[in-house]
Amino acid sequence: MGKKQYVVIGLGRFGRAVCETLYENGAEVLAVDIRQDRVNDAVSYSTHAVCTDASEEGVLRDLGIGNFDVAVVATGNQIKASSMIALLLKEMGVGTVIARANDEIHGRMLKKLGADKVVYPERDMGRRVGHNLHQHHIMDFIEVSPDYALSEIRPLEKWVGKNLGQLAMRAHYGINVLAIKTGDSVNGAPDAHTVVGSDDVLLILGSADALRNLEK
Repeated sequence: MGKKQYVVIGLGRFGRAVCETLYENGAEVLAVDIRQDRVNDAVSYSTHAVCTDASEEGVLRDLGIGNFDVAVVATGNQIKASSMIALLLKEMGVGTVIARANDEIHGRMLKKLGADKVVYPERDMGRRVGHNLHQHHIMDFIEVSPDYALSEIRPLEKWVGKNLGQLAMRAHYGINVLAIKTGDSVNGAPDAHTVVGSDDVLLILGSADALRNLEK
């Protein structure tokens, strides 16, 4: 099988970050924006870069958009344009359409028009920053669904020196420990005998409520 082909439409901060990350990881990426200056920059972080109006059906057909596996619609500030683009992409057979939304109403509109996944960069980053500021033991916080989050946390003082069997994280806290990082080494399959050290970093999966309740 060949590489997956991606198209990123809209090269503002969010779209550029997505495009750069895909390209740096070896993916084939078509970058599209209506602004020539952004397209000129995108030459360095995409497989191909095109300056055009992606809300035009004929333009998308000329790009062969139906051959792409994943499309990212990053024109969130242009609600009408992003909605039209999402609709056209699905009609043309793009496998997965991920669209950036400004707010919940915009997000619901995109979902109804066929977007497979809707992301809210500003909202989600705000939540991550809020969690990190409010709970000092949480180093990073990423929502994986409306109900669950993946977090990197420092161990609570009362955990240090005890093994995971003694701590019974799932029973006592409603969280699962997926991995433990100690210095430069990572234990990707910690078991009941794994002892938690004071300098460890734990990768955990749990509900937002469980994370909030860790220190109670």
